[in-house]
Amino acid sequence: MKATISSLLIVLLIFSCKDKPANDTEDTTIDISQINTNPNPLEGAWELVGYYNYVDNEVIDSFRTSEGYRQVKMYTDSKVMWSKYIPTDSSEWFGYGSYTVNGSELVEILEYGSEMMSKIIQEKKEFKHELIINGDSFSQIEIDEDGNRIYAENYKRIE
Repeated sequence: MKATISSLLIVLLIFSCKDKPANDTEDTTIDISQINTNPNPLEGAWELVGYYNYVDNEVIDSFRTSEGYRQVKMYTDSKVMWSKYIPTDSSEWFGYGSYTVNGSELVEILEYGSEMMSKIIQEKKEFKHELIINGDSFSQIEIDEDGNRIYAENYKRIE
């Protein structure tokens, strides 16, 4: 019995290793778009498209940004910059700093910003969020002191 199984395995090995004919036209091209060559999936430009509100870590409400409102974030390998435009508000909103991603945690440390943002930065420079990346979209989720989700900003990739 052992000899029969061994013989069968040898025959299968021989046939699986046979050369393909020269006229074989099997497509061996690789779809480069399916290969993730960027080790940093957050790198690029993103636009805010909506929000989630949470209660007991469950989404209870979601809504899109209002007409004319724009918020864009740009991530390089180690830096982040964002700007916000609210048509009904004459205040300027932008910030610049560094960031790190550690697993599912996004930490942004702002160095400076617009006048309104500079006031916030004086009180708090480090902003920690839960991060969920899904291809060309991501959510940064605000977590309370007990580890519960409060709200999320949801972005789509624009470049």
